[in-house]
Amino acid sequence: MAALGVDLRDAAMRERVEALQWTTAQDLLRVGATAIIEWGTWGRDERDALRVQARKPGASAELVHLELPPDELRRRIRARGAEDPPITRSDLDTWVRAFQSPDDAEMRLYDRGYRGP
Repeated sequence: MAALGVDLRDAAMRERVEALQWTTAQDLLRVGATAIIEWGTWGRDERDALRVQARKPGASAELVHLELPPDELRRRIRARGAEDPPITRSDLDTWVRAFQSPDDAEMRLYDRGYRGP
């Protein structure tokens, strides 16, 4: 989105970009290729929908969940220095509270699941 000159916090644009990416990913899955969804799937309902849709053409579904303490996330964001406007501590705290971490039951729904730092 940054390469397109789009505000990264423009929710409507982000939704359009992710919809286009998902359409492309589904096209790839239908021909037997691999697709990786790398955007944040913050809630189980979103992850469930992607998993179910990915399996329709016969693809397997994997979930990689990396959970880091907020202080480490903040350190990495600051070191990257790529966000404009910058991500504040308050932003990060809000997002950490909003994120639904996958539990063991959810991880078992995937063909392969990985949870790590």
